[in-house]
Amino acid sequence: MHNPEPASSLWEKGWILVMGLAAFLMLYPLLFMFSTSFKDMNQIFQASLNPFSWPPTMANYEVVLEKFPFYQYLGNTLYIAVIVTLGKLATSLLAAFAFVYYEFRGKEKLFSAMLLTFFIPTTVLVMPNYLLMSKMGLLNNPWGVILPELADGMGIFLLRQTMRGIPRALLEASRLDGATPFTILRRIILPLVKPSIFATSIFFFINSWNEYFWPLLILADRDNYTLPLALQMFISAEGGSEWGIAMAVAMFTTLPPLILYLFTQKFILNTFMQSGMKG
Repeated sequence: MHNPEPASSLWEKGWILVMGLAAFLMLYPLLFMFSTSFKDMNQIFQASLNPFSWPPTMANYEVVLEKFPFYQYLGNTLYIAVIVTLGKLATSLLAAFAFVYYEFRGKEKLFSAMLLTFFIPTTVLVMPNYLLMSKMGLLNNPWGVILPELADGMGIFLLRQTMRGIPRALLEASRLDGATPFTILRRIILPLVKPSIFATSIFFFINSWNEYFWPLLILADRDNYTLPLALQMFISAEGGSEWGIAMAVAMFTTLPPLILYLFTQKFILNTFMQSGMKG
């Protein structure tokens, strides 16, 4: 007699099916973007939903590299993303170290206030930041994009949670041996939290690379555009008709953060898991 499958097995198969469907829905736009970037206009309209039309063409990428100031926009994006990443990393490290190493009045309240920034919509901060950058004369300047983003509550939280895993006795012993706070940070803490620093920096870089709304408000000159702005400008200029070329630009915009995440997802996931395990 055939025994029915246990209910737990049916639930597992159901969840696998649901997760597979969710993964397909999330990955299909990437597949569509990738395949369309290798199609000419006839292939796009004849088989827009077929990702495997043949033969593929490199003409869209040639147009982007020859007629589109791609390298200029790539340099602008890298410039902003690297400085923002380094600035956020420095402020997050120093603030996290202060929350772990020092005891001062109102420390927990200050940390709780910093956590509240997670729940403030970024759109609420747009107007005061814009007015501040205007007063400082930084409109249409990459530093107008960079300065408001040099601190990040999420980075402070993640690094503080990781540092809390370092035995307190180790820090106290170093202090008794006469080590300065900077020496403790540089020689003890930094080597122990390197994976979290690496993961947090990748997280910062990807967020800055993909930033669209804030640079759109600040950067008016096309020579200062980042890749996300340039992509939207190109689509608008072409009337949205050159899908293949637009998808080629989108591929250049998407690939760097995507590749970074694929190679560093282990560090990123471990950092978030550690932050949840330590109260």
